[in-house]
Amino acid sequence: MATNERAVSTVIATHNRPELVRRAIDGVLSQDHDADIEIVLVFDNSEPDHSLERSEVVNGFERRVVVITNDHSQGLAGARNTGVAKGSYPWIAFCDDDDEWLPGKLAGQFRALEANPEARVATTGIFIHYDGEDIERIPDPAKLTFSGFLNDRMTDVHPSATLVSAELIAEIGDVDETIPGGYGEDYDWLLRAARLSPFAVAPAPLIRVHWHGGSYFFEKWKTIDDALQFLVDKYPEFHDHPEGLARIRGQQAVAQAAMKDRGRAVSTVREIIKLKPTEKRWPVALLVAAGLPAGQVLKAAHKLGKGI
Repeated sequence: MATNERAVSTVIATHNRPELVRRAIDGVLSQDHDADIEIVLVFDNSEPDHSLERSEVVNGFERRVVVITNDHSQGLAGARNTGVAKGSYPWIAFCDDDDEWLPGKLAGQFRALEANPEARVATTGIFIHYDGEDIERIPDPAKLTFSGFLNDRMTDVHPSATLVSAELIAEIGDVDETIPGGYGEDYDWLLRAARLSPFAVAPAPLIRVHWHGGSYFFEKWKTIDDALQFLVDKYPEFHDHPEGLARIRGQQAVAQAAMKDRGRAVSTVREIIKLKPTEKRWPVALLVAAGLPAGQVLKAAHKLGKGI
């Protein structure tokens, strides 16, 4: 690719995280990348901080931050759509405001794209940082297909590691703003992207994802249950992938048990056992239904670099 063909617009949506977002900005702007980089910093339901705007030339390439406000629906999906619409360059990247790009992130992704010329989207390995420790996760390129994502959400494929051509973004369409609470909008986007393009993978941990109790969806069980059902309804293909459907139902069963809806949780567990008896979440759901605190389960999973 020519230099101007590698210019990147990075969308960072933020809400009341002034210190964390500065770290995210620094990680993007410090990339050793031989093309222009802009950050479209989208303030969602919060006062925009225009002091974060900047524009400079580094080694002959522009580095700039543009501050705007979310003019779509409130939430991460709408903020990302606002940022994508404002982006100027042929490649779009994302970074959550509490995550950070590590040195070599963009360089590794463009090398991966050059090695896989059919791919129009690239990801990287990640460090999941939780409770003071880094857990390394590297995606398996062979699994990054539509069918693969139906079977497994693959938390090692993270929005903050996503680099995608603006052309493919236009084909995929907007991030779905109708998903309940915005939960799983990134998973929905990955499913849509995988239908249209193979994924290139930079096989090294080139971003750090920070998990903490302040994350938006920490213990928002009803939103999780409703959003997962939305995705099952949106993708009838789940019913042809019993492993993937059992995984989704397992997450729902844990959420239902956490909400003290034991009857629904037990009914969902019965469905899981029919789909895939070895699905590991249904025993957890029964334990939560019996009184084990769901927050304790979630914290234990996070220590292993996993969600529910």
